[in-house]
Amino acid sequence: MASPSPSQPRTIPAQRFADWWRAVRPKSFTATTTPIMIGVGCAALDGRFALGWALLTLLAAVLLQAGTNLLNDYFDHRNGVDSSASLSPSGAIQQGLLQPRAVLVGGLLCFGLAALLGIVLALHGGPVIWLLGILGVLIGVLYTAGPAPLAYIGLGEIAVFLAMGVGMVLGAYVVQTQTFRWTAVLAGAPIGLLVAAILHANNLRDIETDRAQGKQTLAARFGRQFARREYAFLLGGGYVLVLGLLAIDLRLGLSALPTLLTMPRAIALVREAFATTDTSRLNAVLRGTAALHSRFGSLWAVGFLAVVAASYL
Repeated sequence: MASPSPSQPRTIPAQRFADWWRAVRPKSFTATTTPIMIGVGCAALDGRFALGWALLTLLAAVLLQAGTNLLNDYFDHRNGVDSSASLSPSGAIQQGLLQPRAVLVGGLLCFGLAALLGIVLALHGGPVIWLLGILGVLIGVLYTAGPAPLAYIGLGEIAVFLAMGVGMVLGAYVVQTQTFRWTAVLAGAPIGLLVAAILHANNLRDIETDRAQGKQTLAARFGRQFARREYAFLLGGGYVLVLGLLAIDLRLGLSALPTLLTMPRAIALVREAFATTDTSRLNAVLRGTAALHSRFGSLWAVGFLAVVAASYL
């Protein structure tokens, strides 16, 4: 049977799937998969690895992020922050692809599924997972919802640092080992700084539009020069913390050394952030920061494999 030509319109189910796929922003999922991978890697250094639990943790985290993305779009639209002229990450509501109520329901459904998986993980991992799961859901919902959304009052970077850096790395580690260890918290810190840098690059790009809409991010509140310095601090701090791991836990520090290969790209992004106010160029900085975070995590994963393999020699 001949396949449909590229010029033929897609079926309604295929179009619907494409619209929802766009709305959940799958390109952003590396912000979730990376910390989970680091947490599992930390457990592997301690001689613990369970593939099934790792995959279940990853699925729960991705559902939580997808739900957060959908609710962010819904509440930004309802609060008048996103419009057809804005650089909304998905634009599903603004372009009429999905109805606002459908996006809200979809976000709540993702949160519900994540919560069910979280209960299974918590029953296995213990009290720490219960606490991290509850905090993760609260941050995801309150990021753009409620009377004082975290993203609107300058707490966005702190929220993602805790939830998608320290929280996810520690959570993945505890699910694997059923124990708490401070080095897993420390491993989450550089990942948290880099994921916060992704959000901050977005806020740096949107300073003027956020101010016009009353969205008081740190960038909008304190100005462009402050925002540039914060961006440099977030990226640079990640590499400083990696070097600090060598003094705290040698094997963990050695596993993280390959991440230093991304430093030239980080320096180039900081220079670009300082050099321009052009929205399109700052949008490229945003995309570059997300790619840097992903490469950073992938190289750390390679480092984990190398250190674990060396322990068997």
